[in-house]
Amino acid sequence: MDKTGYNWKFTSVGGAVRVKIDSGADIAHLGELDRKMWTVLSCPVKGLEFDPKTLALIDGNGDGTIRVDEVISTAQWLTGILKNPDLLLKGEDSIALSEFNTEDPNGSKLLGSAKQILANLGLEKDSISLEDTSDNVKIFANSIFNGDGIITPASAEADEALAALITTITEKIGKSMDRSGVDGVTADNIEAFYTACADFDAWKEAAAADKDNIFPYGDNTAAALAACDALKDKIADFFMRCKLIAFDDAVSGAVDVSADKIGEISGENLSLKAEEIAKYPLARPTKDAVIPLKGGINPAWQGAFDALKAAVLDIDFPDADGITEAQWNAILGKFGPYTAWVGAKKGAEVESLGDEEIKKILKEDRKADLLALVDKDKALEEEALSIEAVDKFMRLYKNFYRFLNNYVVLSDFYAPDQKSIFQAGRLYIDQRSTDLCIKVEDMGKHAGMADLSGMYILYCACSSKVKNATMNIAAVLTDGDVDGLRPGKNAVFYDREGNDWNATVTSIVENPISLRQAFWSPYKKAARFISDKIGKSASEKAAKGEGTLSTITDSATSKPADGVNTATKAAPFDVGKIAGITIAVAAVGGVLTAILAVLKSLTWWQWIVLIIGLMLVISLPSVFIAWRKLRKRDLGPMLNANGWAINAAALVGTKFGATLTSLVKYPKLTSVDPAARKKANLKRFIWCLVCLIVLGCGFLYFTDRLSCIGLPFHKEKVEAVEEAPAAAAPDAEIPASTESAPQTEVVPE
Repeated sequence: MDKTGYNWKFTSVGGAVRVKIDSGADIAHLGELDRKMWTVLSCPVKGLEFDPKTLALIDGNGDGTIRVDEVISTAQWLTGILKNPDLLLKGEDSIALSEFNTEDPNGSKLLGSAKQILANLGLEKDSISLEDTSDNVKIFANSIFNGDGIITPASAEADEALAALITTITEKIGKSMDRSGVDGVTADNIEAFYTACADFDAWKEAAAADKDNIFPYGDNTAAALAACDALKDKIADFFMRCKLIAFDDAVSGAVDVSADKIGEISGENLSLKAEEIAKYPLARPTKDAVIPLKGGINPAWQGAFDALKAAVLDIDFPDADGITEAQWNAILGKFGPYTAWVGAKKGAEVESLGDEEIKKILKEDRKADLLALVDKDKALEEEALSIEAVDKFMRLYKNFYRFLNNYVVLSDFYAPDQKSIFQAGRLYIDQRSTDLCIKVEDMGKHAGMADLSGMYILYCACSSKVKNATMNIAAVLTDGDVDGLRPGKNAVFYDREGNDWNATVTSIVENPISLRQAFWSPYKKAARFISDKIGKSASEKAAKGEGTLSTITDSATSKPADGVNTATKAAPFDVGKIAGITIAVAAVGGVLTAILAVLKSLTWWQWIVLIIGLMLVISLPSVFIAWRKLRKRDLGPMLNANGWAINAAALVGTKFGATLTSLVKYPKLTSVDPAARKKANLKRFIWCLVCLIVLGCGFLYFTDRLSCIGLPFHKEKVEAVEEAPAAAAPDAEIPASTESAPQTEVVPE
């Protein structure tokens, strides 16, 4: 019970005690629940298998994270609107209008808006659905004013000139989508349009006031400037070459085009060498530094020079044979006012309307009329927002209880017929599938924390050509063997929508999967170790053999140097070493003999106990470690690494874990190829026969039965022998003869 007095009910979910939410009253009182009892304190909005619009509605401040206060605020708003909050548990997408709580201000307002939506859609019914509220365009299709502050040509109603002006503004300045789905304009668009018209008109008036100065070549000033700009760099290059010749005549050959250069390309199609010829000077440079106006121009530049001559030079120097650098600079100086005027240009957005149309728009000045329409539309803003609030209510009405089951309780994760909102889909790999797959945003952060979960995790990089997207997932395996799993192994991932993704294992976090796997793990490791050692030893011997063969070959084919003794000197015989080896072998043999003696004395059931005992000694430590890890296997660290704030344990025990991973189950075949069946039966018979022979020989050996068939594996039973007590006196002499054997008495069986 909470300190506020509300009677909370509790249940065990996932190995932890959690609050039970099974009524509308529980949802309404969430604000009274001790935060230490919440399973989750915050969760991200991205990467969840949940309606994104609903998540955005719960995330009140829009920071991408849903916290407890936002959940409580949503719960209070939602339960206040309903007469019967228990309806939230059904998760339906429609509600009767009679279920709105008119005593609550929000409920009364939403009821009116719901009726308005149905009227706009032309529906006559006593309930409203999420389908009815989700399409704003359809709801406001027949509404001229809808509270969004955007006016369309239809907003002008019968005023055709005003409607045309709205269309012009959308074309020249910009447009915004009205709630009705039609392009319109806002107050900002209107202000920007009239500002652009006024600026452009003022800019044009400035040119008219100083026309002669700004337009030195009249209406062709722009074309004249373009012609000058086209040759400006080439003309500057020409005058610099002339200056170098004036400085030193010796450089004239270097700065001018030479016959040798032309000769290098003369054998080719010169029309295709325009780019190469264009690198030559504009004209033949001389110390006089004069550009000729009547011939002598580089043919690659002749067209551009003719345009310059027609637009500028023939006007300024009609009878001249050439121009100097000073005259050229004077021409460029004429364009200064024009360039400054062009740089100060404003209102280019409306320039295409033309001067006369812009002056007409400014003269009529319908801006005030347009802004009045915007104000009229904004007057309905509250009503329109209330209509949108109905859609918010319907989304929460359908989805909020499911969200609580994944936030407050985490019950969907443990429900056999549900999937949690963080489960991204299903991975198929190595004859199994796993449903515990989580999208990973930050691989580095996730891998650093996931090992704390105690789970066996496959990190996979997924890609989809159909969706043209990539993502990373962490897939948890909770059943089966892991012998064939390794980085680089390919798999297939299916998301919650059924789309398939190519998946490749990038890394593995190894932890126990099951007690069965842990039991056999030491033997598999030993087998792998022996296999690796054998393979390594074989490789080393092969390499050594190849090296020895090469050495022998080299020795056989090479001639020894004069005076060099090629005979191999034998190593001296080490008596101590041989003795040490002999003693060690004898000691090991003694131990083995003692062990074999004990083993021979065991009965068949003692052998079974011995084998079981040895297996337990080998496997129990591994099983015990696995048991400790499996009972503490926790999903919390994996979710924490994804940006969740998990406030309670989310244990994944062995029994529950087995439901998350599905292993392949083949049916028993009733029809098999006869040849294959005969071959399989023969192999089975041979193996059974070998096993029976081994078991039979072992049984006969340890029960002393092999002597009857003449095999040298029998043993002689020597019974206890009692030596007769000595009757001689203590001082009696012992016979010196050792040839006669001592008398022993054999006790009959």
